[in-house]
Amino acid sequence: MALSYQYWDDCVDPRDLEALWLDPDVSAEWLDVGETRGRKVHLSRDPDGEPYLTQIEMKAVAAIVISRHFDSQIDLEMICAISEIESGRQPLAERYDKKAKDATLGIMQLLPKTADWLIRELGYQTYEVEGNPILLFRPFINVYLGTAYLKWLLNYDGKERNEEFVVRAYNGGPKKAAHKSTLEYWKRYLSVKESLPFRKSLYNGPCPNDASGSGLPVSEIKGVNHAFWDSRASPEDMDEMWNHPSVLKEWSKCGEIRGKVLFSHDKERRPYLSRVEVKAVAEIILSKHFSTRQVNPAILCALAEIVSMRFVNGVGARTGLMGIDYPTAMWLYSDLGYKAYRVQSVDDLTKPFMSMYFGAAYLAWLSEYEGRQRTPQFVVQAYLAGPKNVSLQETGHYWINFEEAITHYERKKMMEHAQYYKLLRAATPNKYNSLCYIQW
Repeated sequence: MALSYQYWDDCVDPRDLEALWLDPDVSAEWLDVGETRGRKVHLSRDPDGEPYLTQIEMKAVAAIVISRHFDSQIDLEMICAISEIESGRQPLAERYDKKAKDATLGIMQLLPKTADWLIRELGYQTYEVEGNPILLFRPFINVYLGTAYLKWLLNYDGKERNEEFVVRAYNGGPKKAAHKSTLEYWKRYLSVKESLPFRKSLYNGPCPNDASGSGLPVSEIKGVNHAFWDSRASPEDMDEMWNHPSVLKEWSKCGEIRGKVLFSHDKERRPYLSRVEVKAVAEIILSKHFSTRQVNPAILCALAEIVSMRFVNGVGARTGLMGIDYPTAMWLYSDLGYKAYRVQSVDDLTKPFMSMYFGAAYLAWLSEYEGRQRTPQFVVQAYLAGPKNVSLQETGHYWINFEEAITHYERKKMMEHAQYYKLLRAATPNKYNSLCYIQW
């Protein structure tokens, strides 16, 4: 093949190279072999002269990609093990796929058409790759899109999938995840994963009761890669937050200053919203964009508790505070006319106000799904599982979780009674202007 990488500088941009130098294990490894900061860094080569990433470099690339774009939603070891099997960590690996009638490329062996689909349909547009498959040989780009595909598989067909399904589907496609043809790949994966020189126990994040805003402010947590509210919200939305009495009180108590408001972080350094912040965002969005619909913000807050545990980037396969994915947001924007916020990529949906806005819009649509006024149980279960998947047996537990989650935001005597929820419809001539709300 004509393409050749001699140095890391040939296949990463300066920002990515700097991120690698900042990794303690990578910098130690590079300095040990005579690399010098500020000069080109050599790629390792196998006996055949092919460049490859060391296991330390592979781990660092995966960790950087996860930290930047997936916020610990994907298992680092899964990425490293799959990369080991697929390419031996060789960035220039290329293999012809007879079934797809095309070549798979790079460290995670992606088909160009899969990469284009992830970019075009799912909004993974951090790197400009569409129509230029040669860029898939670049480690950060390949791992970014490979990880995006893993995330999609985690919630394939609207259902949460386990590790075995994801790994076998990565190998043979979702329809072959339980087929004998992918079983050997799964066994090999387990063996490779077990042999990785690093192992970590996964931390699943705090339960909603633990992720409160009453802990230490993030500025007091040593070593946190600070994430600022101001980078995830417009100046107008930040002004609304500062003008909200409860938020002003909480932020002032924590010593926040305008222009540099820090998110709270959990033990894994994942940013999340306090309950005061979540409720404020919901109230602001509803008052500005859904004022005719008399929606109780506690509904949206409770859904945020269940969907994302209030994590800014979401949890698992769900994106953002309200778990709205890119295709759904684009459909709400383009087809239903919810255009107060313009969504251009999946990263936009990690912005709390944008996620809350499209979450409210989706709830509005569900409240009259198929032209019928829907019950509160249906709307909540449809939001969490999809309207076509609602059934008392399969999704009834979502309503129970919702009832529990909403107690964090509304505490009334009526909650002692079995029938304390009423779903009402706001009077409006517009088909999409009705939305369920809770009357206490």
